[in-house]
Amino acid sequence: MLGRTYESQNCSVARSLELIGERWSLLILRDAIFAGATRFGDFQRSLGLASNILTTRLDRFVETGLMERRAAPESSYEEYVLTEKGRDLKPALIALTHWGDRWAAPAGPPWLLEHSGCGGLLEQLTACTRCGTVVPQDEIATQPGPGAEQPVSSA
Repeated sequence: MLGRTYESQNCSVARSLELIGERWSLLILRDAIFAGATRFGDFQRSLGLASNILTTRLDRFVETGLMERRAAPESSYEEYVLTEKGRDLKPALIALTHWGDRWAAPAGPPWLLEHSGCGGLLEQLTACTRCGTVVPQDEIATQPGPGAEQPVSSA
């Protein structure tokens, strides 16, 4: 059974959970990525989250490089701005949104993701970097990568 941390897991999913695997964390990131929220009060109003929990999550995002704390323009407030590392979570949140729309939204999607250029709905695809083919889920295989644990040589 996994504990509260996953340092014994040599797995990128487990390592990602260390940073964002708590429901409030994902909802804070959702608001930052899709709604452009940056201020403490914006997150608190949207989520109804206790200030101590929100402070802890935002501090952790700053500590791990998902967000930067900046002075808000023309204000005495601070903002929490996504870094490149934080913005790179957008495809993961899009995937969770699509999954939730299919399996957890009985009345249909609560909001739609669309291309701001033409208004078309977004679809997320997995493409092969070698041949460019869009790969069906049942044709996705795994192979050890460069970060895989290597057996210790007995030589």
